Amino acid sequence: MISRLRRGPAGLAALVGAILLFASGTLSAQGVSGDRENAPGQLDKPYLVLVSLDGFGWNFTDLCDTPAFDRIAANGLKAGALQPVFPTLTFPNHYSIATGLLPRNHGIVANSFRHEDGQQWYHYKDRSAVQDGRWYRAEPIWVTAEKHGMLSAAFFFVGTEADVGGVRPTHWRAFNAGIGGKERVDQVLEWLGKPAKVRPHFITLYFEQVDDETHNHGAGSQESIEAIRLVDGYLQRLMDGIEQLPHGDRVYILLVSDHGMAGYRDDIPPLVLDEIVDLDGIRTVEGGPFVYLHFETRDQERAAALKDEINRQWSCGQALQPGDAPAAWHIDDSGLWPDLIVQAEPGCAVVSSDSQMHKINAGDHGWAPEYRDMRGIFFARGPRIAAGARPGVVHVTDIYPLMLRLLELPAPGPIDGDEESLTSLLLSDSAMEP
Repeated sequence: MISRLRRGPAGLAALVGAILLFASGTLSAQGVSGDRENAPGQLDKPYLVLVSLDGFGWNFTDLCDTPAFDRIAANGLKAGALQPVFPTLTFPNHYSIATGLLPRNHGIVANSFRHEDGQQWYHYKDRSAVQDGRWYRAEPIWVTAEKHGMLSAAFFFVGTEADVGGVRPTHWRAFNAGIGGKERVDQVLEWLGKPAKVRPHFITLYFEQVDDETHNHGAGSQESIEAIRLVDGYLQRLMDGIEQLPHGDRVYILLVSDHGMAGYRDDIPPLVLDEIVDLDGIRTVEGGPFVYLHFETRDQERAAALKDEINRQWSCGQALQPGDAPAAWHIDDSGLWPDLIVQAEPGCAVVSSDSQMHKINAGDHGWAPEYRDMRGIFFARGPRIAAGARPGVVHVTDIYPLMLRLLELPAPGPIDGDEESLTSLLLSDSAMEP
């Protein structure tokens, strides 16, 4: 996702990261609550590091040697793939991982979307929105941990900058692409090395390099493969560091990605919406695999007419009103969704000339979640993870109940994930006895 802003060399990436970090002036770049301690009842519980590899497709480990991934798989779990939610974007899927809920229930329905009042906008580049807890309608796992006296820390993850219910992780950072992967890993190891009373039990870690290079150069490109090797090295560093800790055998590592990546067809040009329909009074969002159309004044009749006209002239995708969407997309009538969704078929593209949010990249995501190449990864290792566990396709919402079980935390409310999908694979107490 973030890569859509950074198409140049590494120096430009760092510059953009700095702009994102400081664009809103006085907004917080990081936070530390130094007076927090783990409650006595939490001290003996395990530790969990949730590692997100943005844009890491389900089959990317087949593209090159990945000894760190192989190491985790040999000693733990490797799913056949991770099934994302609609839309296959960074922000909705990350927050589904963190809450076990579908976007319609946790509120982050896209990287950019309109409030029900029709006036306010959430946008991933807007730090004031990203750090405003009112947009996040569900309690993420780090907030649940903190409420139960269990410390948490975040080196980037969607929602960790916000005061959700008035609570942030004990340690958190605002996203900054200029911070290198080794520094991120070393900070996680430093957190895990703290005295038990102030040692976080739940930690997030995020890497965007594979997403960046795959956007810029395409899946299977040399640049994308080098990024895979790079993050594999970061994982090696993380695991080596954990194994040197006296409590390293109590640390779980979970690897996830938010979506996969695919390329565009060369034989079909992008559909430019405003060349075939009138978009006056309509705000277009995104572009590439899909475009969202938000009407300044809601008009169901006009939306239906535009839908019909687009579908009459376009054969490589479909325009849909929210009520027309497939049941598997789980779209509701909350008002957060656009008035019209223009969704391209895999490999096809749709844009609008006035949208500057997206350009046609060598690699991309945002196609429907049923498209196999939109799937991500899920790996796990730790004391109760059976070596060689090989579940099939796991849904992103199924990871949350597993994390709750591992950390021995209660769910704050109903969830959409399957509570037994992954927890049923855990080793029993008797199986762990020497």
